[in-house]
Parts: sequence; structure tokens; C-alpha cells
Amino acid sequence: MDPNSLKRLNVERKARRAAVLVTNLADGRDRVVREGDIVAGALGEALDRAFRSGRSGTVEADGENFFLNVHLPPPRLVVIGAVHISQALAPMAGIAGFDMEIIDPRTAFATADRFPNVPLFAEWPQDVLTRRPLDAYTALTAVTHDPKIDDFALHAALRAGCFYVGALGSRKTHAKRVERLLALGASQVEIERIHAPIGLDIGAASPAEIAVAVLAQVIQALRSRAVVRLGEGEAA
Repeated sequence: MDPNSLKRLNVERKARRAAVLVTNLADGRDRVVREGDIVAGALGEALDRAFRSGRSGTVEADGENFFLNVHLPPPRLVVIGAVHISQALAPMAGIAGFDMEIIDPRTAFATADRFPNVPLFAEWPQDVLTRRPLDAYTALTAVTHDPKIDDFALHAALRAGCFYVGALGSRKTHAKRVERLLALGASQVEIERIHAPIGLDIGAASPAEIAVAVLAQVIQALRSRAVVRLGEGEAA
């Protein structure tokens, strides 16, 4: 590997940005393509698929063979609310490969006994997210039903470009939430990214079933997210 490519790849990984090391198998030359860089033709299409799937491998494009070594940040799932849904979600998220953490200032709920082996912050979201900022490879779910806890985190997730933002509550509850988020400065376009009611519509009733629906929707969002091209819209 070219030392400059290694240096750039390490910078991207440290910043939790997705990148692919593209190696031309004919001559061994390599380069780093960051998610959002413009690459034309069949190679660009192959890179789009690689960024969505996270899979490395050999591709043929434009008459040449390349090896795509994909480096995606570990997907992070931030849950606002130490509730029954969160208890069911924690082991499922770990099995699916997500780094999950829970934020809830209500110390009666946010206890190690209820959430063993899960990073737990019994603090207000605004304090935690200042130290641990959200990013494009983070999913955020707000499940407390308490605007004082959920709203700031939802607004922060929209501004950070989280690949998934979901909130528990009925459509009537969400309508009131929309008014509050608009007052906080969120745009209507940003708010439309919130999945509410949260989770895929599978008829879930129990906390465990809701957790399945939520995790499925998070995975769907991760694997189907659009790659925004630098120069063709908002910078990635």
C-alpha cells in the first residue's frame, strides 16, 4: 500500500468516515475513495454498492479489475430512554453488530442491574452528546415519551445527519413533537426524516416485538442509505 494512502485511510477511520481503498490489480496502484467523492462510470456504481453493503471484494469496471477494501465505521445505536424496549433491544443490537449505548437522566431507570454490559449514561442527552457527538454512522432512537429528554436528542440527530432517527409515539404525539422541533430550529425537511411511529409496521405489541421492529428498520436504513456525492448536493 502507498504510504500516503495508508495515512489518508487512517485519518478517515479515526474521524468515523467511510472510505474504500481501491487497488488496480493490473499495476498495484491504489487510492483512497471517501464516501461522497465523485467517481464516474462502472467503478463509481461498484463503490456505491460497496459503501452500502460494507463488503470488500474484486470488481471488474471499465475494462479493468480492482480490489475494493471497504472500511466502514462500526454502526452506533444511541437509545434515549432506559425503558423495557431498550432492555429487549440491547442484546439484539449487539448480535447485529451495533455498538449500543443508552442515555437517560432518570436514575431509577438507568441502572446497571437493568442494563448489564451496555454503556449507560444517567445524564441529560445534551451533556452526553456534547462529549460523544453523533455522526452519519449513528442511529438514534428516542423512546422515553418525555419531550424534556427526547427533543434535544432528536434535534441533534437531525443536525448530525444520523442515518436513522426514530421516535416512539402515536401520530398525534408526533404532531406535537413536530411543533416543538420547529420551534427549536429544525426544518420541515429535517423533521420528515424521523421515523414516527417508530419501527417497521409488523403489528408489534410487546416491548420485545417493538424492539425487533425498530432494529429491522435501523438495519434497513443503514443498508439503503443514499450516498451523497460531493459537488452534487450537501457535503458528506
